[in-house]
Amino acid sequence: MSASNALSPGDPSSFSRPDQCAITDISLDVKIDFGRKVVHGTATYKCKKVLAGADSLILDTDQLTIFKVYCKQTSQDLQFSVGEPVGKFGSKLQITLLTSFPDDGEFEICVDYENSPAATGLQWMPANLTAGKRQPYLYSQLQSIFARTVLPCQDTPSVKHTYSARVTVDKALTVLMSAVPSPTEPAPNDQVTYIFQQPVPIPCYLIAIAVGDLTSKKIGSRTTVWAESEMIDKAAWEFEKAEQMLTTAEELCGPYIWGVYNILVLPPTFPYGGIENPCLTFAAPTLIVGDRSLTTVIAHEITHSWTGNLVTNFNWEHFWLNEGHTMFVERKIIGRLHGEDDRQFSMNSGWTDLAHTIKEFGPTNPLTKLVLDLTDGTHPEDSFFSRAV
Repeated sequence: MSASNALSPGDPSSFSRPDQCAITDISLDVKIDFGRKVVHGTATYKCKKVLAGADSLILDTDQLTIFKVYCKQTSQDLQFSVGEPVGKFGSKLQITLLTSFPDDGEFEICVDYENSPAATGLQWMPANLTAGKRQPYLYSQLQSIFARTVLPCQDTPSVKHTYSARVTVDKALTVLMSAVPSPTEPAPNDQVTYIFQQPVPIPCYLIAIAVGDLTSKKIGSRTTVWAESEMIDKAAWEFEKAEQMLTTAEELCGPYIWGVYNILVLPPTFPYGGIENPCLTFAAPTLIVGDRSLTTVIAHEITHSWTGNLVTNFNWEHFWLNEGHTMFVERKIIGRLHGEDDRQFSMNSGWTDLAHTIKEFGPTNPLTKLVLDLTDGTHPEDSFFSRAV
């Protein structure tokens, strides 16, 4: 892939063409199959034509099996094609629109699908790798372009949409998502259906799910900690100041519009300090050290509720917008809670790390640019995690 054949005009890492036809809402109705390590079901898309006369909806996929595509209103089958894989970016799913779909209104398309057991965006764990060793565990990590391994989507941060989900699992398991939960419903075969709604438009990389043997402890009016029972008390104590951090962030950035703020402590295999899913921060168990010294990670993820999740980089070449502004506000929170000396120490440490990274990579290395060039086929992950973010 070269600059002249990036995957699309708006995002070199996405096949999708939201400049022609864009998704405004996704409704998921899926089942979690731990035996086969797949999520399967139906995704229903509300769409609108951005370009009058647009004749197709183009989505990103990666190792997905597409069983059927049809119009929700009439159940009429829609023609579709899945292109050949392109490097590490997956394949283009092109759906032919009906001529009856309006140019000036929304229409709904359903896709029956399942993901591959090798989906990069999903981590499946057997019970013996969890703390309690009672039930298996699943969690997602869709940033930056791994949502396409879990569902067909316009896998670019320039597209924001609401989403809802119905997720059916065995009764012994609990499901959490980056959305506001509703009461569960019984399902056949000793299963239960969890229901979620995310009314704030988000890019699809912020769709998140976790399934496991989980329990919770409320630590504030809006804040709750989730973990396996073996870790819940320590986690609740460690993150007890999360509500205070959230209130301080509101003083700096404005009202917190996401409703709830949950922190999920993941198993030890989780490879990050934290991930900023709306309503549901994923946190590494390595943050639980007994003295709250590493909880600035929570301040960072809370800040993403504004910088990143509300105001988002247009594509991954501009990732500095998400992380740079988040670091700035995080350090403002540190200053208000712990004093100006702590804020200055954090800033100086970050500057030293940045200087070291540039020296290590070399000052002319393209990955040290503020604004990256991904049109040469560089995968966003190959740049993110080579840099100090």
